[in-house]
Parts: sequence; structure tokens; C-alpha cells
Amino acid sequence: MRFDEIHLKPEIQKALAEMGFTELTPVQEQTLPFIMEERDLIALAQTGSGKTAACAIPLIQRVDSANPAVQALIIVPTRELALQYVAEIAAIAKYTNVRPFAVYGGFSMDIQTSKLTDGVQILVATPGRLIDLLYNTPLRLSEVVTFVLDEADEMLNLGFLADVEFIFSCLIHQHQTMLFSATIPKEIKNLAKSYLKDPITVELNIEQVAPESLEHYFMQIKPVHRFEKLMDYLNIESPEQAILFCNSRTGAEKLYHKLKEKIDSVEIIHGGLEQSRRTSLFRRFRDMKIRYMVATDIAGRGLDFSHVTHVINYDFPRELDAYTHRTGRTARMGRRGKALTLIAPSELGKLRLLIHKKHIEPQWLGPAPDLQKPHAHHDEKSYSHRRGGRSRPGGRGRDSRHHRRDKGPSS
Repeated sequence: MRFDEIHLKPEIQKALAEMGFTELTPVQEQTLPFIMEERDLIALAQTGSGKTAACAIPLIQRVDSANPAVQALIIVPTRELALQYVAEIAAIAKYTNVRPFAVYGGFSMDIQTSKLTDGVQILVATPGRLIDLLYNTPLRLSEVVTFVLDEADEMLNLGFLADVEFIFSCLIHQHQTMLFSATIPKEIKNLAKSYLKDPITVELNIEQVAPESLEHYFMQIKPVHRFEKLMDYLNIESPEQAILFCNSRTGAEKLYHKLKEKIDSVEIIHGGLEQSRRTSLFRRFRDMKIRYMVATDIAGRGLDFSHVTHVINYDFPRELDAYTHRTGRTARMGRRGKALTLIAPSELGKLRLLIHKKHIEPQWLGPAPDLQKPHAHHDEKSYSHRRGGRSRPGGRGRDSRHHRRDKGPSS
């Protein structure tokens, strides 16, 4: 189906044409009719599937630009995702009078409050900052007609479940709710059951977890030769642009300093950097001003880097889903991409589970190990179901402020 076959405002059609959006992606084709019918929706889709536009287009279509109140609320887990989301909405709304805005921690709340007072119809927010604004500013959600919870499983991983439930509790009036997630763990199922009304479920990632245009390469190495093998690969492959993932900030910094001695145009990004620095690095990387980015998993979720040709797992991911999110930074929207994962012998058991669970067809650089042989046991419970920060009731995520809340905001 083509976008020009859908009944959209001419201003939206004009912006979509300028952005090169002609054919709907599968997630857009299957969700847009239900979203535009104002049905509650649960959508499971692979990363890079076009779900941001699937949400943004009907939101812009529906908003009353003459009303300055917040009419669409989108919750995302990280600041980077908030900025990316609002940028895409702004591009699609370019020729309309719809005003989108993003609020997140680490930025002046006074400036954000002033912007909201001037009028914002589509608000993208991280949970912690939104709750701060609800408690400390005149912001109200009483005119929200569409609520979107994006990357729901990542909200759970980051300890945002209590905050998300609180935000749901503020939306007591009639409204449409959409929930997007790569996976639906039990806690998210319970959330949907409690707050969504007769939702339509669209599942596009059951059989095809990874994009078909993504090639999965693996290389068994001795840990002592890890950096040497990486350099051999970079010299031979010469990626146009690559992200190199490490499991820890310390590991990422060590790799970054080693790479700086060998190659040009390399930077590092992790959660310990100032927000302004992280935003600048993401922008420069997206604009192809940085060729190699060493990263922790802060860059492994939802962010759209259209020029990335290679993803390299310098460290084998600690969680199964992290592999999908990391490798999803390439081969987006049908483009070709390669993922290389370096494997130590002790990690072959985890690899076997990954290949089985994610339906991966592995290609080996160098000798392929016999994955049928017994290796160290890594069952699904111990490996792929790690949940950070959710055991403490009311636990807060990464952009939170720590203050006591005795009364809830009205909406």
C-alpha cells in the first residue's frame, strides 16, 4: 500500500513525499487502519520496522492544532529516543500547525515548563521527567486522546514499571492506548490487561525476529586475541560506519583508547557522559561525521542510524534481547547490514541458545565450532530474563529525581 492511497491531510502527504515515504512498511500497513479507527493496540515488531511513523502519522492527523493542550502523549524509556521520536514527528508535521515537544531529565525543567505553557499538542516524555512535571507544574493530561507506550519491555528492564502504572492511573478519562514492544513479558501483559480496552494485537516478529537483510557473522576467538581479531576484521571489511558494543563502561573505554591508537574517526558513548555530549555524539554519528562508535547498550535500543553498515559485538551480549536490539542498529528499513559477534569458547552455550531462540542462520569467519557438543549450561531463566531495577516498589529509572511523593497529580 502507498501513503498517497490513505486519506491524510495534504500537509502530511506533502511532508511524507519530501521524506521519501512512498510505500508503507508491514508494521505501518497492519497498524495504521486500527490506529486511525482509534482502537487500542498492542504491536510487536522488529526494530527498524517504521513503527515511529506508524504512530506519528495518525497522531498528527488527529490533533486539533487550534487547541494548545497536550492531546497525544508518548512515553519512551530514554532521552535519546525522546529526541529521535520528536524529530520524526516534527518532520511529518512540518507543514501543519501541530507542535510536538520532548521532555526528559538532565535538562532545565523551567525551560520545558515555559514551552508547555506556550502550547504543545504532542508530548514525548521519559517517565521520570513527566511525573516531575505533573507534580511541580500546571501540566495536566485531561485532554489527552491518544496515549502511546513505546519500547514497553525496555521500560520494564530500566525499572520504570511503577512510574508507567502511575502515568496510566492519571489518564482516567476516555482515550486510545497503544503499546509497542519487541517482547511481551508477563508484567507487560498484565499492564495491557489492566489498562487497554479490547485491544487489537499485531505480531510481526514471531517468525522473523531479525531483519532478512541482516547477515549474522560469528568468529570464535581466544580472549587474549580479541582486539587483534577485531583489527583484522576492520582492516579487511572496512565498514562504511560501525557501532562496536561492549558490556560495560570500563570495557568500552579500554577498547576506545586502543582503537584511537590504530584508526581515525572513532568516538565513545555511554551513560556516564553529560546529556549534551551524548546528544552531540548521536547527531554527529547520524550525520556521518563519525565512522566508528564504541558504545554500551545505551545505543542498542530504538535509535535510528540509517548509515550504519556494521554492528560488532566486541563483548557477547549479556541478554538474548540485547543481541536483537544491538544488531538492529543496522539493516534498518530493508537496507543491507552485517553483524559480527566475537565468541570465546566459554560462550558457546549462550550462542547455541541465541541461535535457537532468535532463529538465526549463523555464518562463521574462521573455523565453525561444533555447537552440538555440550558446553557450559546457560538456561533461558539465567540468561535472557535478567530484569534490572524493578524489585523495589516505586523504583525509578535513569532520568529520575529522588523525592518523596505523598499525593498524586490530578489529570
